Amino acid sequence: MIVVSGGVSLTTPSEPPPAATFAMPLTVALLAGVLAVSVLLAIGLGAAAVPPGETLRYLWAAVTGGTITAGDVTAYQIIWQVRTPRVLLAVLVGAGLSVVGVAIQAMVRNALADPYVLGVSSGASAGAVLVGVTGALTALGVYAVSAGAFLGALLVSALVYLASREAGGLTPLRLVLTGVAMAFGFQAVMSLIVYFVPDGESTSTVLFWSMGGFGAATWGALPVVAAAVAVTVVVLRRLGRSLDVLALGDETSASLGVDTVRLRRGLFVLTSLATGAMVAVSGAIGFVGLVLPHLVRLWTGAAHVRVLTIAPLAGAIFMVWADLVARTLVAPRELPLGVITALVGVPVFVVLLRRRGYLLGGR
Repeated sequence: MIVVSGGVSLTTPSEPPPAATFAMPLTVALLAGVLAVSVLLAIGLGAAAVPPGETLRYLWAAVTGGTITAGDVTAYQIIWQVRTPRVLLAVLVGAGLSVVGVAIQAMVRNALADPYVLGVSSGASAGAVLVGVTGALTALGVYAVSAGAFLGALLVSALVYLASREAGGLTPLRLVLTGVAMAFGFQAVMSLIVYFVPDGESTSTVLFWSMGGFGAATWGALPVVAAAVAVTVVVLRRLGRSLDVLALGDETSASLGVDTVRLRRGLFVLTSLATGAMVAVSGAIGFVGLVLPHLVRLWTGAAHVRVLTIAPLAGAIFMVWADLVARTLVAPRELPLGVITALVGVPVFVVLLRRRGYLLGGR
């Protein structure tokens, strides 16, 4: 047990809660099962509901190259071409935002940090809107807007890095302040675009990229996001012990042999690329990367290896159901996904604040 300023006690990685230690394999198996069932139900549910048995039959036929009857073609196309890539994208983005949120909160030592605190989402949104309005990158076809979003995210990441860098490396406070400033700046760019191109299409594009959604999901969008999320999860889990030490402060980290400058730089690059890849296909979906890490810590304890094991599964499950609500609650219209995540995230975050005040800076 380590006691820091303000009388707050933190449990070190060598002192894990016994329940979390023994229940981890069972917890992972349970959440994996819940995720599999959630995916199956989400693929089948919608304006045209398909029973789970029929959904499994269509998925099996698609995977194995089986045959279906002529009367099943419409339902098969809805299941395989429309809903399956959408639900799988929700799984990937939910898992990715959760683990990136865990890493960024450790990197900047701020419980209010989330994947978008560095301004990446605003840069991606501005890039997507700019491409949509100007018609740039037309050679990329249907991927032009996503490519514009990713380039915008990279631009903001580079600007934040250059503006935050100092002789001692990247400091948490400078990273957060620079990211917030860049976010406001690129939001102003989006407002200017809408002001000078006041048509309904540009306005709806801004709404999508600022509130998020999976309505444009395709099979072609999945490989890049899957690779980005998989690499991020694997690398962050391997850095779990280092993240535990980093969360204790730079001086403590240095005394324990952790190169905070190099670690924070690597985390910045990794989380920026992963966030950019996700925002490029889903827009900015708030509160997932902010609230899920705290909920998982209540369950597993503070050690990052455990948190980064459970967070992807929990985030994926939450995102699948949030997307299902977004597309079915007022069907045939579709709610922006950010509305659903905010309606869930805000009250949960307030409850966490009142029950676990030390997580947000002490009682």
